[in-house]
Amino acid sequence: MHAVNSSQWLQPAFNDPVLDAQTSFRSALKALAEPGLVQPLNRALALENLHPATYALCLAFLDGDTPLWLAPRFDTPAIRANLAFHCGCPIVAERELALFALLDETELTDLSDFDNGSERYPDQSCTLLIQLDALSNGASLRWRGPGIKDVRSVELPLPAAFWQQRQARSAFPRGLDCFFAAGEQVIGLPRSTRVLLAAEEVA
Repeated sequence: MHAVNSSQWLQPAFNDPVLDAQTSFRSALKALAEPGLVQPLNRALALENLHPATYALCLAFLDGDTPLWLAPRFDTPAIRANLAFHCGCPIVAERELALFALLDETELTDLSDFDNGSERYPDQSCTLLIQLDALSNGASLRWRGPGIKDVRSVELPLPAAFWQQRQARSAFPRGLDCFFAAGEQVIGLPRSTRVLLAAEEVA
């Protein structure tokens, strides 16, 4: 196998590294500040299996101090090479060491090994970057919490097990912050958001 930093795998990232990174970072923060609302994230190109929004999240958040865990779908020479070159983030094999995790829909039924922070350092929990095929057409769930006036209906196409896993990992202020990316769009789900199905709180 070629070295992960081999130039043959490298592709352009942002056209304007500073401006596009700042714009993408602000869009991601807005997604967390207004949970459940779709935000544009279109400053990056697709990278192999990564949608533009997913790659933009990586470029905006990852650096040499953010260990990353990759789902098998994204653990390719091209993705590793470009993340190493453009972000400098170390890629770890153990989930519990990751500050960020890049997941697809096949990895959402078991979140048990991702660090959900501590009472003293809740901000050191892992952030999940989750790529989906779409951000709609799933079961309609009601979201409540900071950044939401009353209630917001969100239809992310996620398995029921994901919400059970999220609930199991939530003990505010501990918990897992999530970004859901598809195409050139992103939705944020901070740990402070409560997700309800009918009258029952599920996460």
